[in-house]
Amino acid sequence: MEAWQRVAQKAGLQATVLGQAEELPVIAFATAACARGEAPIYLSAGVHGDEVAGAWGLLQWAEAHVPLLKRAPFALSPCLNPQGLARNTRVDHRGQDLNRRFHMGRDPLIGAWQKWIKTAAPRLSLCLHEDYDGQGCYVYELSQGRKVLSAPVMARVEQVLPLDPRRDIDGQEAAKGIIRRKLLPPQIKGPEAIVLYQLGCPVTLTFETPSEFSLDQRVAAHRIFIEASLEFLADIPA
Repeated sequence: MEAWQRVAQKAGLQATVLGQAEELPVIAFATAACARGEAPIYLSAGVHGDEVAGAWGLLQWAEAHVPLLKRAPFALSPCLNPQGLARNTRVDHRGQDLNRRFHMGRDPLIGAWQKWIKTAAPRLSLCLHEDYDGQGCYVYELSQGRKVLSAPVMARVEQVLPLDPRRDIDGQEAAKGIIRRKLLPPQIKGPEAIVLYQLGCPVTLTFETPSEFSLDQRVAAHRIFIEASLEFLADIPA
């Protein structure tokens, strides 16, 4: 968080304290372009504390792209679960899996997150995670059109880490590291990406790196995933 405060100062980010995880604050950031009403790109990491590469990959990306943060609309949730990150646990300090609670406005932290994210509906959301059982990188894509959007993104990621070769991942059909669902049953609730999609974000990608691979490679894969997603899906070159 000290590193994020330095980024915020350099880039002119507006900080919002969503809550407290015991002695640690839970902070989200928005760029100046968001204050002008531009639809942001939402970047999230650190929802599960034992999935560390996403948190470090997002930080490395931000540190390298301060000029972009100064001019473009981004909403950033760099670590919604700081105590989980400190303790290397999936759950937060209350023993809750936050990625099953994003529909629960009565949860104090999630309620604050909902209020914050609804101030400007994202046009693209990237949620960064890791998978202990992963055999390579893969992505869950939720999008409204017929075309698979994340193929060129994953091709770029494959330059750093292999794609997960499985045809079935967590009960979902997969191909070349891509799981794509266009329609969701109304009873599905909880995961951040699904709630964002239900709130109107037209494209949400949940990126997973294999947590048993090299940490340096996983961090690099997350940064490249962000850069490639912005290039191919938001026309923002790295």
